[in-house]
This record gives sequence, structure tokens and C-alpha cells, in this order.
Amino acid sequence: MNNGIGLSRVTPAARVLGATVLTALALAGCDTVSRATATRQFAVLETDKSGATEVNIASLSDVIQRNPGDAAAYNTRGAAYARAGNYDSAIADFTKAIQLDPNSASAYGNRALAYRQSGRNDAALQDFSKAINADPNYTAAYIGRANLQRAQGNFDAAYGDLSQAIRLTPESAEAYHARGLVRQAQGQHRAAIGDFDAAIDRNPFVAAPYAARGQSLIATNQYDKAIEDYNAALNVNNKDADSWAYRGLAYEKSNRRQEALESYQRAVAIDQANPIAKQGLGRMQGGMASLFR
Repeated sequence: MNNGIGLSRVTPAARVLGATVLTALALAGCDTVSRATATRQFAVLETDKSGATEVNIASLSDVIQRNPGDAAAYNTRGAAYARAGNYDSAIADFTKAIQLDPNSASAYGNRALAYRQSGRNDAALQDFSKAINADPNYTAAYIGRANLQRAQGNFDAAYGDLSQAIRLTPESAEAYHARGLVRQAQGQHRAAIGDFDAAIDRNPFVAAPYAARGQSLIATNQYDKAIEDYNAALNVNNKDADSWAYRGLAYEKSNRRQEALESYQRAVAIDQANPIAKQGLGRMQGGMASLFR
């Protein structure tokens, strides 16, 4: 697959940014679907605060100045802009790359992600489709389009895209995780658990699939296994309020009230508005309501 990155004219670090911007977004920061607030239903790119991205942008700007017709250089600089959180400049560079190379699936896919991060979901959906039209084997574009479709409640289309992504790239943890979220949203928790199992088998070092599987385990009354999953998720990221809150819920449903209380308290210490933790603390501290009535 041609990802549109010019390998001979850019720095190694910049090449990595351009080549992996889609996969960097695909899994990190994914929310599961049952949180009451549901403020984020897709992956979020964490901006680079190290200063390395600015150096790469400057280097790539020099490349573009010397080679203004190089679509790959624009695509790569656009990825660097996106990494820096400068989505307007990223979109401008991806658009220029597309003008120079109308068949660049990578540029369409990258611009789709920048549109998504900017809240321009209709434009993002169109660009994911254009990326797939340009390269029907572009797994990351199927995943990106499916994540957007899931957020819009179009579960059948999302499931179809993710099943195709899995056929194309059977080792994609991101595709299995995303398909698990679709099944979870539809209440198909046992099938979702199978997909989360597959995601974790392929990449056991990411918190999101453990946290997602934990919710489906709670939904199927497998509380001890859910607690194990939230312990695993928190071992990777102990600042995730949702994982603390849902671990509290699993403890509460197991009648382990002290552990539940401690988990809920940890959750609200991170996010005072967390609805699962707030409701749980009300039950723990008020003693009036019960999940088991």
C-alpha cells in the first residue's frame, strides 16, 4: 500500500509522523459506549509538547520550498501539523497534497482525521470514503470511517467497515476493538467480549480494550473478571476516571462495598462530574438505594 510519504526527502521522525497519523489515532483514547455523558466516541490525537514536531515542521517546510510539487512532503507536514494540534494548517497541507496527487489515499485519510478532530464530521466521512475509493485495501480508512459511523449511530455500516478491515488486516487490534464497541453499543455483550479478547491478544499494552471489555463483563454479571480488566486498564493508565468508576461498580455488584467506595472516590478525585462514580457514592454513602432491588 502506498501511504503517500516521500521516503527520500524527509527526516526519519517526520516520516514516522506522516505514516502513522491514522494508526496513532485509531485506538488511543477511545471511549466505551455506555458512559452516561458520552462526550467522546472516537480516538483523540494527543498533541506533541516535546518540541520535536516544530523542528520537523521547519524541516519539512524547507523541503517544500525546494520541491513545491512534492505531494508527499505536504502530506507529511500536514501530519506534523495535526500532531501539533494545528488542524487548519494540517487540512491545508493535505488539500495541497490531494491537488498534487488526486489518488493519494493517505492524504484523504489524514485530512478526514483532521476534519474529525475539528468537528467537521460530514467532510470527514466523505474523505474516508474517498481514501477507500483510492485504495480499497486501506485498512485505517475503514476503521476511521467506522468510528465516525458508530458515533453517529450507524452501527450496521460501522460493523461492515470493521469486518472488512479485519479481513484485510487480521492482526489489527484497532479493528477488533472498534468492532467490539459497535457490538457493545447494540447490547451484544458476549460477541463484544470476543472482539475485545482479540484486540487484547494482538496488543495487550493498551488500556482501552480492557476497560471496554470490563463494561461488557459487568453487563453479563462477570464481576470478578471485570475487576481484573479494570486493574489491567488502570495499570496502564491510573488517571482514567471511568476505569476507577466502573471498577467501583463491579465491586459494588460483588457486595464488596469498601473496595467500591474507594474506587468511586478515586474516580471523583480525577473527575468530579463522573456520573457512574457520583451515583455510586450516593448509594455507598446514603445507604438508601440499592442496585440489587
